[in-house]
Amino acid sequence: MTEELIVLDFISEQETSPENSHSLKWKERNKERILSDLVAILDISGKIANRNKIIIDFINRERKATTAIGMGVAIPHVRSMQAKDFILGFARSIDGYDFGSLDGELTHLFFAMAAPPYDDNLYLRVFKALSSNLQYDDFRRELMQAEKPFDIIRAFRNME
Repeated sequence: MTEELIVLDFISEQETSPENSHSLKWKERNKERILSDLVAILDISGKIANRNKIIIDFINRERKATTAIGMGVAIPHVRSMQAKDFILGFARSIDGYDFGSLDGELTHLFFAMAAPPYDDNLYLRVFKALSSNLQYDDFRRELMQAEKPFDIIRAFRNME
């Protein structure tokens, strides 16, 4: 993870629906917007072959099962031919978004991860480490209170 792939004031343009903001279609469209905005962060790395195709890969992955694991955390991840190399990005939203979390709570911490299909070893190691570290309240609190991108990197180094 590098500082340029860390966004501490993540804002995704959400569609408003005054008559029925809890409809399944509305939630799905807003989730797709969030995924698109997360891919924009990953795209900064220069490691994405086709941005539109990888967005579709993320959307299709998310349709299989939510990557919002609860406790305010989501780890959207995909193995895709559109990823030239392993990429990990981080976005934090203080207000949070409805991302279909298993616990029904808003999601504040997003870890977007992409890797080529043949890069299972690093992909699985990082996913396991993320899942393990994010179970700790203190660690999530530290991520929520970070003031600069380097504070996020330091939090991970302290967990090693």
